[in-house]
Amino acid sequence: MTKAFTVQNLGLSIDGNAILSDVGLDFPAGEVVALVGHNGSGKSSLLKILARQLTPTTGSAAYAGRDLKQYDGRDFARSVAYLPQDLSTGSDMTIRELVACGRYPWHGALGRFSDLDRQKVEAAIEATHIERFADRMVGTLSGGERQRAWIAMLIAQDAHCLLLDEPTAALDIAHQIEVLSLVRRLAHEGGRSVVIVLHDINMAARFCDRIHALKGGRVVASGTPDDILVPDVLQTIYGIDMDVIAASNLSHPLAYAR
Repeated sequence: MTKAFTVQNLGLSIDGNAILSDVGLDFPAGEVVALVGHNGSGKSSLLKILARQLTPTTGSAAYAGRDLKQYDGRDFARSVAYLPQDLSTGSDMTIRELVACGRYPWHGALGRFSDLDRQKVEAAIEATHIERFADRMVGTLSGGERQRAWIAMLIAQDAHCLLLDEPTAALDIAHQIEVLSLVRRLAHEGGRSVVIVLHDINMAARFCDRIHALKGGRVVASGTPDDILVPDVLQTIYGIDMDVIAASNLSHPLAYAR
C-alpha cells in the first residue's frame, strides 16, 4: 500500500496541555481519508501537523516516505495543499484571481505568470465547474460556491495531496453534498490523496474511503466506513449510544443517536 502520510508516536502539547498523544496512523495514497471525533478531539491539530502549520512535540510525520522536517516550504507546497477553517480573506478578489494564487509555489512573488500558469488556473476552474462566475468577486458568492473556488485554488496549486479542515462546517445539507462530491471526484479521477476533517459521521462514511477517529487526542478507531459504522465503535468515538440502519440507496449503513 502506497502511503501519502504516515505518523508515528505523534504527540502535541501546548502550554502544558496534551492535545495529541501517541498517534500512529497511515493515510493511503489515492484515498479520501476522514478525521472524525468530538470537538477538541485533536482532529484539526493533527491536520495542521500534516500541513506543517504545527510542529509535533514528540514522534514523527512523513509525506511520501520523507520526514516533513526535510521539506523546504516551496517544495512541500508543490506537493501538499492546505485549506484551513478560516477563509475570511480573498473577498476583494475575483475567483480567477483567487485561483491564480495557487500558482505561487511555482513562480514565487517575483516570478513571471506564465502561459502554463494560466492553463493550470483555467483547468482548475473547469474542474470545479465555476466557469460561469469566474469573474465575480469572491465576497459575492454563496457558501458552496466559495468553497468550490478555494478548492479550485488548491487544484491550480497542482498538489498531489489536499488537506481540508471542515470545508462543509458552515454549509447547508445541499452544499455539503455538492462540496464533498466534488472533493471525492477530484481525488478519484485525478489520483489525488485527500485528508479531510469532518463532524458528520454519515457524510464521512458516504464520501470517504477510510475514517480515522480521535477522542481526547488519541486514536480510538480506524478503518473503512463499514468498520466504523458499528454501534460499539460509534459509542467509543462519541460517548453516546448509537445505532445503525441499512439504507437501500447507499453502500453503507446510516448512524443515529438513540
